[in-house]
Amino acid sequence: MKRRYAFFPGCILEKATQECYQATMAVAKALDWELVEIPGWSCCGASHVQDIEEKAALTVNARNLALAELMGLPLLTVCSTCTLMLRKAKMELDSGAKEEINSYLAEGGLGYEGTAVVTHLLWELVEAKDEWIDKITSPLSALRVAPFYGCHTIRPPEVQTFENALAPTSLEQLITALGAVPSPTPDRLKCCGFHAAYPAEPDVLRNAGNIINNAAAVQADCLLTPCPLCQMQLDVYQPDARSAAGTDAEMPCLHLAQLIGLGLGLTAETLGIKRHIVQSKKF
Repeated sequence: MKRRYAFFPGCILEKATQECYQATMAVAKALDWELVEIPGWSCCGASHVQDIEEKAALTVNARNLALAELMGLPLLTVCSTCTLMLRKAKMELDSGAKEEINSYLAEGGLGYEGTAVVTHLLWELVEAKDEWIDKITSPLSALRVAPFYGCHTIRPPEVQTFENALAPTSLEQLITALGAVPSPTPDRLKCCGFHAAYPAEPDVLRNAGNIINNAAAVQADCLLTPCPLCQMQLDVYQPDARSAAGTDAEMPCLHLAQLIGLGLGLTAETLGIKRHIVQSKKF
């Protein structure tokens, strides 16, 4: 059965992590999934707008949800923060805020009905695993992968309800399905620090450096994260993070779609891996 989604790329895929967009679209094509970009989508607020003007942020995301409802498709995101902001907005709308927010949306000819479903690429890959596992043409049997969930993929648990926030297994399931070896670290459920980078940069860099060092300590070949914000924190800022943590360890960090794509036989060039700061000849 062909899967179709209303695709919400979010700001991070459009600019800073274009390789994640590239890999996601390549994997979707290989799996025969159709990702239809939501026309006119706008930034989810990334939790920062929500801290300053909560009602405006709720209205923006109600609009995003309403646009997806017009398409009659589940809304799929790749960014865990986008997922959280959209799901949180849906909960607030469904708990009594819909009427007021719809009064604002009406000025643009839109209205939130409540039928929107918000999901993440990680969750859909796990749910559909039996549908695509036979498409793996390049098992990653020589690869040790350290899963890194970060915050917004699993927390807060009352919003991100796909799995147990204290003992998630989705990344390990996918790593194993690809033939690779999960190499978990004590950091796998920790925050990458992305959202605190400006007010607490020294602490954030030291934390990221420890995540990298601990992945090296379990002899992982790479880190894997389902969130492009986490990937950027652990890749783009890795040189500074290593310095802050006093470690010489280097650790490539892959987007989820990139690891899936490697197992499907797609090239590193097709998956945009060469855009990363930290490279590995294994890829």
